[in-house]
Amino acid sequence: MSEIKASDLFVQCLEAEGVTHIFGVPGEENADFMISLKKSDSIEFVLCRHEQAAAFMADLYGRLTGKAGVCLGTLGPGATNLVTGVADANMDRAPLVALIGQAGTYRLHKESHQNMDAIAMFRPITKWAQTIYNAGTVPEVIRKAFKTAEAEKPGAVVIELPEDIAKHMVEGVPLIPKKTRRPAADHKAIKAAVDVIAGAKNPVILAGNGCVRKRASEQLRVLAKKTGMPVVNTFMGKGAVSMDDEHCLFTMGLQGRDHVNLLIDSADVIIAAGYDLVEYAPGFWNHGTDKKVVVIDFEPAEVDAALPVEVDIVADVADSLWSINQELDNRYGAKLPLFDIKKHAKLRQTIIEDLTAEAEDNSFPMKPQRVVNEMRRALGPKDIMLSDVGAHKMWVSRYYNCYEPNTCQISNGFCTMGFALPGAIGSKVALPDQKVGCIMGDAGFLMNVQDLETAARLKIPFVGVIFCDEEYGLIKWKQQNQFDGEHSDLKFTNPDFELLAKSFGCWGKTVRKGEELRPIIEEAFKQNVPALVAVPVDYSENLKLTKRLGAIEATI
Repeated sequence: MSEIKASDLFVQCLEAEGVTHIFGVPGEENADFMISLKKSDSIEFVLCRHEQAAAFMADLYGRLTGKAGVCLGTLGPGATNLVTGVADANMDRAPLVALIGQAGTYRLHKESHQNMDAIAMFRPITKWAQTIYNAGTVPEVIRKAFKTAEAEKPGAVVIELPEDIAKHMVEGVPLIPKKTRRPAADHKAIKAAVDVIAGAKNPVILAGNGCVRKRASEQLRVLAKKTGMPVVNTFMGKGAVSMDDEHCLFTMGLQGRDHVNLLIDSADVIIAAGYDLVEYAPGFWNHGTDKKVVVIDFEPAEVDAALPVEVDIVADVADSLWSINQELDNRYGAKLPLFDIKKHAKLRQTIIEDLTAEAEDNSFPMKPQRVVNEMRRALGPKDIMLSDVGAHKMWVSRYYNCYEPNTCQISNGFCTMGFALPGAIGSKVALPDQKVGCIMGDAGFLMNVQDLETAARLKIPFVGVIFCDEEYGLIKWKQQNQFDGEHSDLKFTNPDFELLAKSFGCWGKTVRKGEELRPIIEEAFKQNVPALVAVPVDYSENLKLTKRLGAIEATI
């Protein structure tokens, strides 16, 4: 075995992991790595304009492919700029590996330029964070990083490579990834779960984030049909059951007296599959009623006084659902389904009529629900929609429903503004054949506006719709709910978004009357460069929704 430069070995290990893209902003301390990366025939470096945006791109790449997205920053401020995107990936269960540079090991023990303990900073927001102190450990560290990031529940990992270690000569070869099989569900737990389902009078399936990964949604759909149970999804569980399936009762997690909450309130059994408590706290949907909860997840259920776990199935979610389906067949066979889904048909129709009531409303400024419905019309079943964080997220979460899993991406665990624009870039890189659209508030859009240049330079097309209200609308909405209509000063001013888009080399239009919305969005999706559509919105609809359905309960 001949000696090889550590940075070259590092790149070879990334190639062995199947990495195709690295999103980032390099610095002086990444120089050896970047020159080694330049030799790679299989990895493209996507030069970004801000490390936070690079992390969001990697976050979405990981969500959509199941393979860890990779981002890169240098030491000091490069590492701190990555933090928000890394934390978002970790809390929203997206596999991500962040690569950071570091000062030479000969000066880590003392005060020196840009030297900080970045690993200590990342530990609370990652599954694992590690410095490479010995060049010979590169293959092991990289293999462990990707295995850890991609293992259920997925999350973020950070690898730090000091600049002097990158230069070392070392003998080594990449470790080849091998598939890890998770254990099957305990057979007693499966039987107990079926006992609970069979003894229920009004059971409901709650589909969370874990149900949009890989095979889980397939088995969930089978379970719904076999049992006749309705399915309610969280913001991040959209598409686990198709919106046109009679078992789909749409999205939970917004208003206190929304239609679907009536269903949850009347349920005596909840099958919580792939549900993370960060999505929507149990205290919001379990109001002290006598419910039995069957939890199906990759890890043991979190302890929460409002989550009365009757059966805790700890295993691969897809396999657990398959095992329940098999047990149902073995016990009941031709007697399935156990329940009549048609008893929920009236509620489902009521929700559909509610969600589509303003679908053609051209009043101006535009109603947010009208714009969301237009984006649903423009995107196909397998296309990708992203929502940034703000008042618009509440409207996307309630009104945008999906045919396929993992086609609506919302930051709802970490819940961070600035997510959607770079996330759209990462989504298009991950799935170049799918159309990608995103809805952003005017505040969140400007948080990562600089990476419009990245998308324009690389000709990465997506459509970004900007809800324009010139204030922090969701904060205002929440303050008004809490303080009898009163709110603090939340106003700001905006640039001309149409001119801004064109200055970046993108396509841009401002909607100036309701009738323009549909043709402008249709034209936007025909562009081969990023397209921005600015839409003045009527956020008086926020309080109208609150008055109709109760206090807003969703996390920001």
